[in-house]
Amino acid sequence: MLETLKERVLLANQSLPYHGLVLFTWGNVSAIDREQNLVVIKPSGVSYDNMDFNDMVVVDLQGNIVEGKLKPSSDLLTHLEIYKNFDEVQGVVHTHSSWCTSWAQASRNIPAFGTTHADYFHGEILCTRALLDSEIQKDYELNTGKVIVETMEGRDPLYFPGVIVDKHGPFNWGTSPEHAVENAVVMEEVAKLAFNTCMLQPKVDNMEKTLLDKHFLRKHGTNAYYGQ
Repeated sequence: MLETLKERVLLANQSLPYHGLVLFTWGNVSAIDREQNLVVIKPSGVSYDNMDFNDMVVVDLQGNIVEGKLKPSSDLLTHLEIYKNFDEVQGVVHTHSSWCTSWAQASRNIPAFGTTHADYFHGEILCTRALLDSEIQKDYELNTGKVIVETMEGRDPLYFPGVIVDKHGPFNWGTSPEHAVENAVVMEEVAKLAFNTCMLQPKVDNMEKTLLDKHFLRKHGTNAYYGQ
């Protein structure tokens, strides 16, 4: 079942340590088949080196295991909440990458300081609010997804392909699992650049909206002209 998608999800997961986004098993990638409403996700706590595509777990949108011998990622319900609310999203990735997680632990949005940021995100990258004690104690992973959706209210998920969860870390998404990983890699780089910028110039302002719009919209949207 979904053999091709399993292989793609496996390779996307194995690319996380290659890109320096994870240590040990600190991350997961999933993808959805929208026709069948089935999600393929990494198994929980299995090292990237030891996985093969048969270890990928297939679940429905209620989190029921449809195929697989292993338990799905503990972040499954967060992934499912994103798929349920963002129809355009085909892949989701979560990591504890260092620079994004630093901003999350500081409970700070990642400002849009320059064109590297603007090439992928149409404005600052938001940090969610802190979860309430009741949201942590019951249905934690589901409530993490809900606070991501809450934070994204009024935003196009393809124009803002990621958030950082307060005191936790980044979640990214895209039109494929590979695209989600690309967005995660870029967001980590942008988080590093923003931190360094603040160290060099603590009073720096966000970039001008005209420049932000130019760089983002030349790559995205109906009038994009970047690339072949």
